[in-house]
Amino acid sequence: MTGSVIIGVLVLPTAAQAATAHDRPVVVAHRGASAYAPENTLEAVDKADDLGITWVENDVQRTKDGALVVIHDTTLARTTNVEQLYPDRAPWNVGDFTAAEIAALDAGSWKGAEFTGARIPTLHQYLDRVEDNHQKLLLEIKAPELYPGIEAQILRQLRKDGWLRHGHVKHRLVLQSFSADSMRSVHAQRPDLTTGFLGTPAVADLPAYAEFVDQINPSHSTISTAYVDAVHALKGPHDKPLDIFTWTVNDAATAQRVAGYGVDGIITNTPDVVREAVGG
Repeated sequence: MTGSVIIGVLVLPTAAQAATAHDRPVVVAHRGASAYAPENTLEAVDKADDLGITWVENDVQRTKDGALVVIHDTTLARTTNVEQLYPDRAPWNVGDFTAAEIAALDAGSWKGAEFTGARIPTLHQYLDRVEDNHQKLLLEIKAPELYPGIEAQILRQLRKDGWLRHGHVKHRLVLQSFSADSMRSVHAQRPDLTTGFLGTPAVADLPAYAEFVDQINPSHSTISTAYVDAVHALKGPHDKPLDIFTWTVNDAATAQRVAGYGVDGIITNTPDVVREAVGG
């Protein structure tokens, strides 16, 4: 048996095999399976489901008339036909358009003709699709400084759609943001929820973050084994070691590298590639 030492009937792993025997990281489809379908659309959620990916990530913002919609950029220009429909409304900020105007935009053609007519979903529509697919959700509050009170509004929508039931809170939902203040707000309102900070705080600052977040979620280019160990050494508000989910990893070599660091999750546009690379 190549790569193992056999003693009688007992097979012992080599040192290299033992080093990779820790739990495999969770694979999270970034904005859905966004390498293969338009990001943050229902089509991207369904593609992740087709690939057998349980966890999906999305971004939430607010329209001019107060609706919650799923889109990453704070402007509509990159991923829709808004410039063609409304050429005189630059810079096409999400918050300057009504829910009805946004619902009419084509959010799929930029990715490929086969996606023509894909729409920007509301958070309600997105939650329903994730629920229907029996998936789990890593929800990012995008640019909360632009949308005062959005945390409470998101929590109300999550409750309305059944996502604050015990089973969802315990096993299927994480809220994250680049804004520490936003995560403090979520934790203050719903201390039972799992929360994450997007970024790479200095090791000396990690204890302060551990007071209100359960995850530290940095770019893959900013971490090392030592940093991952420093995160894991601290307990979060639920008295469990902090997790670390890293982004955005889209190739096998990088996935294997960060898995070797001991990360708990990998956020990726190509979840099938990463899953194969880390053995998930």
